Amino acid sequence: MALWFASRDRRTPWTARALALFTVGYALSPIDLIPDFIPVLGYLDDAILLPALIWLALRLIPCEVVQDARARADEWFAEGKSKPASRVGAVCIVAVWVTAACGSYIWFAR
Repeated sequence: MALWFASRDRRTPWTARALALFTVGYALSPIDLIPDFIPVLGYLDDAILLPALIWLALRLIPCEVVQDARARADEWFAEGKSKPASRVGAVCIVAVWVTAACGSYIWFAR
């Protein structure tokens, strides 16, 4: 949630904002880039990719913005609000899969 609030702050640079929005969308998406039923690789995105994206986004955002965003996230959860889901993130992941499937079909259909 802190990344979501930080991405909406005007003090956040646009590159960090874009990365934070992508990371939040991916984290809240009900669909993973690599499905969990694939042995070992399925959990790779949850164990390595997502923490790496969060780390990088937090490194690009100014410290005072991160502190303010964490405080707003704490208030959000203190009010009893639940974690949102991202339909846009799910659509983006499905679009990646469809693009990869179409590209591989065209590549191997030669």
